[in-house]
Amino acid sequence: MLTRPLLLVMAVATGLTVGGNYVNQPLLDTIAGDLAVSDGRAAALVTVAQVSYGLGLLLVVPLGDLLERRRLLTVLALLAAAGHAVCALAPNYAVLVVGTAIAGVFSVAAQVLVPFAAELAEPGREGRAVGTVMSGLLIGALLARSVSGALAQVAGWHAPYAVVAVGLVVIAVVLRRKLPSSVPQATGGYLATLRSGARLVAELPRLRTRALLGGLGFAGISVLFATTTFLLAGPRFGMSELEIGLVGLAGVAGASMASVAGRMADAGRGQLTTGVGAVGLVLTWGLLGLSASTWLTSLLLFVLGFGLADMFLQAVHVSNQNVVYPLRPAARSRLNSVYMTTYFVGGALGSAAGSAAWGAGGWSLVSAVGAGFGVLTILVWLVDLRLERAGRPAAVSAAGAGSR
Repeated sequence: MLTRPLLLVMAVATGLTVGGNYVNQPLLDTIAGDLAVSDGRAAALVTVAQVSYGLGLLLVVPLGDLLERRRLLTVLALLAAAGHAVCALAPNYAVLVVGTAIAGVFSVAAQVLVPFAAELAEPGREGRAVGTVMSGLLIGALLARSVSGALAQVAGWHAPYAVVAVGLVVIAVVLRRKLPSSVPQATGGYLATLRSGARLVAELPRLRTRALLGGLGFAGISVLFATTTFLLAGPRFGMSELEIGLVGLAGVAGASMASVAGRMADAGRGQLTTGVGAVGLVLTWGLLGLSASTWLTSLLLFVLGFGLADMFLQAVHVSNQNVVYPLRPAARSRLNSVYMTTYFVGGALGSAAGSAAWGAGGWSLVSAVGAGFGVLTILVWLVDLRLERAGRPAAVSAAGAGSR
């Protein structure tokens, strides 16, 4: 049974494991200067974190159906801590890339925890459980950006990595003590478990549409994440690392939306939540792209747009998860692996596209690319809506046959 204290522990754990992947975002400009690399190579650290996280989603998260989860989560947290320790000690760019990749692969502990929370929750409260854990994840990501900037201002850019490494060791101990043991759901070994994920993609159309929805939505926001530091540290705003980190606190709206979206899903309003989120992602880029005549007005619009972007993304993301997990309850980790792999492949694509757009056309082109991903998200949502409506008669017929 999922008690509230255990749910909070799981939320904190997801926040810390995933938050570690975001500590580099307010540091990119400083890292570029300190390690004598270009802005583009520094921004590539965001892409490295996302690509490695995607590999972990593809290759590590399915182990949640194959292995005992408490032990698995403990090991993953310790390995992620090792990656951040490498970053904290990195003397050059190459070592920093290696540490970032190690931390990214094993920080997918969060994506074993999210479906585990849904499994432990009472029937009818799965959406709230997912929303609460996702709120923890988002708050962790927000605090990672903000605290990272503050720490770097005081102790240098290596310090945030060291703090995350220590925190992950602590959380590994807590998870080992607090989590219940689990019974593995998959059989047949590791390769068979991976192959079954491919079969799920072939068999479940809504897994395909919801995964694509998540990937495109996150691609648009990753365009923003990959370029924000350069915009805010540049000549227009001239912000310090601390100030850039504080701007990231505007994303707290996303953390609140995760819980709301979970409750909406439990109430049967998941499609409405998805649609509002998808349309909102496009409108948000309109705010972000506006260039006003005064510095203060531009900054206010940017902060508002940054907060709304996180909020609308979580409306799409959490409603996606609440559609995906019930498709095959015995394969939640594999379903989450497919969904989250697509999600972070989209993120990596968005980061790369954002970096290229910044170099080619500045903020106006960045805004156009981000809005383009939002339009694609709306189109895929419309396809998913048709799939859901087409599936309702079959579900009603099956229910009627069962009652007879």
